[in-house]
Amino acid sequence: MSDYYPISLDLKGKRCVVVGGGTIAERKIDSLLIFSASSPIVISPGLTRMLEDYVLKERISHIKRGYKKGDLEGAFLVIVATDDSEVNQAVASEAFERGILVNVVDCPRLCNFILPAFIKREHLTIAVSTGGQSPALARRIKTHLARLYKEDYGLLTTLLGELRPEVQKTISDPVHRKHIWEKAIDIWMETKDETAVKDFIRTQIVPVDSICSGSRRR
Repeated sequence: MSDYYPISLDLKGKRCVVVGGGTIAERKIDSLLIFSASSPIVISPGLTRMLEDYVLKERISHIKRGYKKGDLEGAFLVIVATDDSEVNQAVASEAFERGILVNVVDCPRLCNFILPAFIKREHLTIAVSTGGQSPALARRIKTHLARLYKEDYGLLTTLLGELRPEVQKTISDPVHRKHIWEKAIDIWMETKDETAVKDFIRTQIVPVDSICSGSRRR
């Protein structure tokens, strides 16, 4: 059994293909859309009602037929969610030939990557993987983490991301920056107050010359 290297992929502008149009494919497509995949291409003779709605809203593209060799040309990533073992094997074989990332649901031997259980809080993503050994355990841990890290952690992540460029620009000492970020997170966890965090950061990035000039003016 392989040990899998955790990685975060940028799917924006990438050609992502899903083979299958049932409820499992629906869940996989939802996860692609959460992470900004650009109009995933779904290859399937039929679709669930929700996926039909996605087509109408132009959230996904639909090729209304079964998979054919050559369908993966130009693809960056493919997810296979069918109950036909021959189709699964054929899609995986083409993906391997073309050097494409492929995941065949519930068939690790046909995958070159696996999908973790995850929770998403704006820009914060927490993923849990057991290396394919126990998806049930990964889901259990995910549920536990979801109770600990609620939606407000997404707000904190966005806030720190907005403040980061100025801190990076103003504070050159990495040890000092680390202290600032840890203190800012502590303040937020104690108060849940965005203004308090911003005020603290501003006191840390005011240039020394400005502080001295202000003192002389007083």
